Amino acid sequence: MDLEKRIRSSFDRQTMMQTIGARLVSVAPGAVSIEAAVRGDLQQQRGFAHAALAFAIGDSAAGYSALTVIPEDHDVVTSEMKIHLLAPARGETLVARGRVVKPGRRLVIVTADVFAVADGAETHAALLTGTMVPL
Repeated sequence: MDLEKRIRSSFDRQTMMQTIGARLVSVAPGAVSIEAAVRGDLQQQRGFAHAALAFAIGDSAAGYSALTVIPEDHDVVTSEMKIHLLAPARGETLVARGRVVKPGRRLVIVTADVFAVADGAETHAALLTGTMVPL
């Protein structure tokens, strides 16, 4: 199966991503981008995107980037993920760009950068680092 079709098929089965209205933007070997609108029901008390939104799309972007570098008959799950919140996520949209740092048979090391987009300008809002386990 074609790589992008494989990733999109899996993404379409993620009910969490559907719930938050996330969209798969791009797929390439070792790199995946996901975006989500900062809706009113996904904000924290000051009107910024909630950190949980940044974490959700960052984790998925990182996980799907790992999925692009493992055999087609495998899947991945997150073993651990850390988030560094760098700036308030002010904007209309969050964009998470996941990438593989080091692929492996047993562990895949990944990162995701999450940007808040306001009037076309991006602010680096979060950095996630983690480990994916191929199944």
